[in-house]
Amino acid sequence: MADEMAIFTRTYDFISWLVPLTLNFPRSQRFVVTSRLQSAALVFQERLVEANSRRARQAAAALREADAELTKVRLYLRLCERWEWMSSGQYRHASAMVAEIGRLLGGWMKTVMPEPKGSS
Repeated sequence: MADEMAIFTRTYDFISWLVPLTLNFPRSQRFVVTSRLQSAALVFQERLVEANSRRARQAAAALREADAELTKVRLYLRLCERWEWMSSGQYRHASAMVAEIGRLLGGWMKTVMPEPKGSS
C-alpha cells in the first residue's frame, strides 16, 4: 500500500511540474501536442484514482489503462525534447520522474495481476 500512496504523490509532483513547463511550448502547438501531453498525464492520474477505488479485476483494468497513458506521456516527452521545446536537463528530469512512476505502477500491477500459470 505504501507504493500505491507514493505513486499518487509522485504523479501529483510530476503534473505540478509539467503543466507550467508546457505553458512555454510554442503557442501554435498548444491545442495539438501540448494538450495531448497534458491530457495523457491527467488521464494517467485519473486511472490511478479509479484503480485505487476498485477491486482486483477492475483495478487491474484501470492500471493497464494507466500504463497505456504513461506510454503516451513518454512519447510526447520525447517529441518535445526532440523539437527543443524543453532542454535536455528538463527532459532528463521528466524522464527520471516518469521512470520512477513507471516502477511504482509496475509494482502495483504485480500486486493485483497474478502471474500466468507456467511462467517464471
